[in-house]
Amino acid sequence: MNPRAYRRFKSHVMVGLMGVAVLVAVLPLLAILVSLTLKGASSLSLAFFTNTPVPAGETGGGVLHAIVGTLMIVGIASLIGVPIGIGAGIYCAEYPASRLAGITRFVSDVLNGTPSIVVGVFVWTVVVAQQKHFSAFAGSIALAILMIPMVTRTTEELIKLVPVSLREAALALGYPRWRTSLTIVLRTALPGIVTGALLSVARAAGETAPLLFTALGSQYLSFNPDQPMAALPLVVFTYASGPYEEWHQLAWATALVLILVVFLLSVAARLATRQRFSSNG
Repeated sequence: MNPRAYRRFKSHVMVGLMGVAVLVAVLPLLAILVSLTLKGASSLSLAFFTNTPVPAGETGGGVLHAIVGTLMIVGIASLIGVPIGIGAGIYCAEYPASRLAGITRFVSDVLNGTPSIVVGVFVWTVVVAQQKHFSAFAGSIALAILMIPMVTRTTEELIKLVPVSLREAALALGYPRWRTSLTIVLRTALPGIVTGALLSVARAAGETAPLLFTALGSQYLSFNPDQPMAALPLVVFTYASGPYEEWHQLAWATALVLILVVFLLSVAARLATRQRFSSNG
């Protein structure tokens, strides 16, 4: 075999191996989607999204209480975690050599690797045990703690990609440094920061362990964040471990809805990233 043909052969082999690796990486997600669709799609209906649970052992009912609870808990967590994460990321990017920035990076990396159940136990000790009752707000605090390090590191890395010439031009025009960071640098990196925020929201929306120790769950529709509240992951956990077949069907359907929510958030993050690169191009 001549050298040119051998190089072409090696190229085809490596491309084939990478294709197999991509297939292996995507296969679990496809298997989960197919399994959830086959077992949960039949239980999806308008009543599933608009009704509250029925008494145990009866048929029917829906997960409106969990949908509202997820929106409230994750929404409050986003209001807490995203601004803090963005602010910390801006500081770490603008003052990279400071001791506080180094500590922030280290803490963020540690929190990114911390099991979510540990965060749940911590918030239970600090918030729930002090208030002497479970609440949706405590669940939001736990999810916000999980969101902050991801948003912080994403924001820092994206701000570092902003050309230095933009900062220098703004400073040369007389802008103070804080205004340059907020109106020039942050605005340039905003699409990527939105991507990181959406990914952190997607992660928070699927967490179960922290909510078991904080929000606890409820069978009733509630709008009071100071009381226990249902969430989609908690409904999956409760119904999947229950003794009724109807609960099992609702668990499969709820799991399908949950993974579709996470999938849509991930797609939205991808679209934001594509818009960023298109605008830069």
